[in-house]
Amino acid sequence: MTCEIRVELGARSYPIRIGPGLLANSAQWRDTLPGRHVLIVSNEVVAPLYLQRVASALDDRTLSTVILADGEAHKTLDSAARVFAALAELKASRDACVVALGGGVIGDLAGFAAACWMRGIACVQMPTTLLAMVDSSVGGKTAVDLPQGKNLVGAFHQPRAVIADTDTLATLPERELRSGFAEVVKYGALGDAAFFDWLESRADDLLARDPQALASAIARCCAQKAAIVARDETEQGERALLNFGHTFGHALETATGYGSLLHGEAVAIGMCLAARLSARLERAPAADAQRLAGLMRRFGLPTAIPAGIDAQRLLDLMRLDKKNVSGRLRLVLWRGIGQAEIVSDVDENAVRDVLSR
Repeated sequence: MTCEIRVELGARSYPIRIGPGLLANSAQWRDTLPGRHVLIVSNEVVAPLYLQRVASALDDRTLSTVILADGEAHKTLDSAARVFAALAELKASRDACVVALGGGVIGDLAGFAAACWMRGIACVQMPTTLLAMVDSSVGGKTAVDLPQGKNLVGAFHQPRAVIADTDTLATLPERELRSGFAEVVKYGALGDAAFFDWLESRADDLLARDPQALASAIARCCAQKAAIVARDETEQGERALLNFGHTFGHALETATGYGSLLHGEAVAIGMCLAARLSARLERAPAADAQRLAGLMRRFGLPTAIPAGIDAQRLLDLMRLDKKNVSGRLRLVLWRGIGQAEIVSDVDENAVRDVLSR
């Protein structure tokens, strides 16, 4: 059964379709590809599993593919240049479409390339990981990484559609599945305490890949994100709440070298750090920070900074975060489960203390 959620952005509104068998059911997505030229961007892990399924439905289009290496380390300007070269070879015009078939790295990179080509062409997101389904494929954030930091070069570019085929989760490696649950937990932590309770009660079913439990969780996350994006598309206010744990997490990804920690693993640690900092600043109960860490551990996620990472190095990296204003730290903290808030001019000594512990 397919569930549809809409991101309401006026003329740029689009559907998020969630359900089994969607990649093979081209009636669910062919109408979202506007023109004759289609470029599918995927990676060497996903392409052997699902590329032919998508390509076979496009035999009446002028089709090309780009297969990139797997992993965050390849979300670079060099990889984006490969996509641009493929679009040029395809002679892609302004009615062309880029299809992002893969996880968050592919979605971010392919979306960024679509945003840049001829100042913006259509993109359809086909996420194949839990993390991409609930977060990165929705909302139009696209980017590549630099050695200096994650997602520093990017653009807001909304997709024409998000097609989340839940059958693809059956082939997702266990570590990738667990990583995705960090972003699922985030939605409960930042604004839906009842969903957080539900996750605590259904953690075992979710880890066992129960189809109904997974579909319910994905739909609830997407509905929450769609509503926030509709109210604050370019992150001028409320949308920044979706970055709960991400300022810490992105710094960890950069400090450890892209790929050492999966994005969800870094975000799990980051959310726990944000919760501990909130308690340290007496903004939230310490018991809620402990409860968050407990749920992360149930999903097999880390909750502490790996050994050997310098606290000052992390703090320096956090200063590059896009939410900061005039060089002052601006973080997403919370008042407790389900009550995230944006806090400006955060005391750096308190942050350093939490990082050091």
